[in-house]
Amino acid sequence: MCGIVGLLSDHPLPGDVPFLIGMRDTLRHRGPDAEGTWSDTEAGIALGHRRLSIVELSSAGAQPMVSANGRWVITYNGEIYNFRSLRGELDQAGGHSWRGGSDTEVLIEAVAAWGPERALERIEGQFAFALWDRAERRLTLARDRFGEKPLYYGRVGTDLVFASELKAIRRHPQFRGELDRGAVASYLRYGYIPHPRSIYRGIHKLPQACWVAFRPGAVAAGDPVPTPYWSRSEVAREAAAAPFRGSEDDAVSELDGRMRAAVADRMVADVPLGALLSGGIDSSLTVALMQAQSGRPVKTFTIGSWDHGLNEAAQAQEIARRLGTEHTELFVGAAQALEVIPNLASIYDEPFADSSQVPTFLVSRLARSSVTVALSGDGGDELFGGYNRYFLGPRWRQFARLPGPLRLGFTAAAQAISPGAWSTVVGHLGRLAPRELRYGRAGDKVHKWADKASSADEREFLARLLAAWPEPGEVLADAAPAADVTDGLSFEGPGDFAREAMACDTDYFLPDDILMKVDRASMANSLEVRSAYLDSGVFAFAWSLPMAMKIGSGAGKRVLRRLLGRYVPAAVFDRPKQGFAVPIADWLRNELRDWGESLLAESRLRSDGLFKVAEVRHAWSEHLSGRRNWDMRLWTVLMMQMWLDENKPDQSDLPLQTEAVVAPAI
Repeated sequence: MCGIVGLLSDHPLPGDVPFLIGMRDTLRHRGPDAEGTWSDTEAGIALGHRRLSIVELSSAGAQPMVSANGRWVITYNGEIYNFRSLRGELDQAGGHSWRGGSDTEVLIEAVAAWGPERALERIEGQFAFALWDRAERRLTLARDRFGEKPLYYGRVGTDLVFASELKAIRRHPQFRGELDRGAVASYLRYGYIPHPRSIYRGIHKLPQACWVAFRPGAVAAGDPVPTPYWSRSEVAREAAAAPFRGSEDDAVSELDGRMRAAVADRMVADVPLGALLSGGIDSSLTVALMQAQSGRPVKTFTIGSWDHGLNEAAQAQEIARRLGTEHTELFVGAAQALEVIPNLASIYDEPFADSSQVPTFLVSRLARSSVTVALSGDGGDELFGGYNRYFLGPRWRQFARLPGPLRLGFTAAAQAISPGAWSTVVGHLGRLAPRELRYGRAGDKVHKWADKASSADEREFLARLLAAWPEPGEVLADAAPAADVTDGLSFEGPGDFAREAMACDTDYFLPDDILMKVDRASMANSLEVRSAYLDSGVFAFAWSLPMAMKIGSGAGKRVLRRLLGRYVPAAVFDRPKQGFAVPIADWLRNELRDWGESLLAESRLRSDGLFKVAEVRHAWSEHLSGRRNWDMRLWTVLMMQMWLDENKPDQSDLPLQTEAVVAPAI
């Protein structure tokens, strides 16, 4: 995996563009093994690259790379998993002499043979790249189907600038860094900034499965609309038109073959390889399929929490023991969190408030001590119905049939009891309690349901389930309209809630939260992470399955559970999803309390002027008292405050941005 950077100017570039080196080297953590630049100053183009060597460790894989015919130049971050089969096709066409064995060379020669758009349709992998066509003088930026690898771009002064991370763009000498107020509001709502926005006005995230092209002389003319080369919604429609017709046993066998192939493709590396094992269904199945195809014990890595309600380390250890892996685990306490937290703003580059960013960074650091590549289970939840919210739609519909006063009375009564008291009640009920309440923090789940259940319709119910602050204007001093990732969803049939929620998560939560979190945490440690679930064939198969094969008996991932049961006894893993979490709620009341108070102090909030002081202080007070667990809401504010510390904008020069920014349909 690597870091890429570059610029295209409307004017010839001066000399060798010395500031490009500084921009490139802010990404050294993404590529500590080598670096390179390429430029055509007359054409106004300059490309930079930092390399993490994974396949073809020699200089034959160095970048930026020029095609054999001299027309194309590429700077590329990622891995093309089907590069060997593509190389075979190119060999059959004849007339090509290979310089080495890298997937980069296969990618650029595929472009030379088929053109950029056709090559994008053919490649399977995780990637972001910039491609310069010397004949047409055209710069093309492209990103993989699911958004595993990041790519930011936008106009800075007279240049079009792009990079893997915002910190490289900030090094451009003409960068101003105006906050996008709509992005701030969207961040407060979701805890991440949905594409195509970034925290900075005029700097965009290239949406997943898209390309966008620029020419010199047109940089100042405006931003072209990204063009999709693959469509999640189209694949879903085609799958619905030709659904899987076999039995559930047939589905499990078919999935076994597809996942085995996807895992095998992602085990290709010229460096040490391992896996991140959380103990959940997705990562456990990945490890099982790795071990089934490996001649030696797979190296597995787990982060555990001292909070038993959130800890899956014992389950991960048992999975590792039964599969015969070489297992390493590390238990995380508040001390380790305090060590990581001061670096989060730098690691994530823009405000980001998924608190599992802390253990994700720590498990990446743990893995990097032994391996350079690690497989993960990311994407399994979105494809196979793993999140608890997917099967809450029918319950909401039942609740919505109750008379309004009864519904309001229930929500008020549920919220009047503290989360801790609810957890005690559920503990006494034992197996009489609903299945999803028996593990993890039952009180939080009851409060979450009570807070969302009074929604007017299913779309609002889902929107509130996804939100930290459903109405950012309640807490922001000067809020612009926030993005609504549920806009346009349809809830007509009885199975639509789960289907629409999974589609929404695939389009936004997966690329902008889950994959963003994993990319930054892993690359901060120079570790490449790969997921077999994010394979176009696995994805299409998942969407062809009847919903009952994914969500059944009050639990998700039915076919995944049955498949994992072929490798590990079900008793080891058959429990509700807990998530990859740390006890932030308790830490904020104890070990992290002073840190939190320093960022949420009334004087500090008034000085920054971004938040309504009374609302933030009220949430902080309620959380500290234990009456409510507002850790998700408070974490968004805390991460924003930390980001402001590191990237303080000129508050007097922040125009309110309200114009809509629309991503292409995927």
